[in-house]
Amino acid sequence: MKLTSNLSVAEVTKSATAIRRGIGNMPSATHLIALKAVAEHIFQPCRNYFGKPLAITSGYRSEELNELIGGSKTSQHSKGEALDLDADVYGGFSNAELFYYIKKNLDFDQLIWEFGNSNNPSWVHCSYKTRGNRNEVLIAIKTKGITTYTKL
Repeated sequence: MKLTSNLSVAEVTKSATAIRRGIGNMPSATHLIALKAVAEHIFQPCRNYFGKPLAITSGYRSEELNELIGGSKTSQHSKGEALDLDADVYGGFSNAELFYYIKKNLDFDQLIWEFGNSNNPSWVHCSYKTRGNRNEVLIAIKTKGITTYTKL
């Protein structure tokens, strides 16, 4: 099933951890509505703008999967509202370019520069809600094994 012309449900639900552990990771109808919205308002505009493939490194996570990997109890991934995007997987443009494009051009709930360095994040987390987007921009830094989020 396609969420947009360049993104399928299979791509946003694939998880090596879920496969390895035999955990179900299929979204409900409500989750699919949220996934379609984030795909249409975040993923596809980026894909269209850059004209190059864009990897999803984490999409939908069932509550069981999210708990197993140590995700936040309030993770938007478990609501179908968030995608972790990685332009570096296929090349052609950088995660920093992706981050700044989203920041300047798209409506979003949260945009997070995930780790990496001051020139390029390791990946870009972006969430979208059908109502009440905060346009919150954060940077994630890990210090002594603890992740902290700071407003950018």
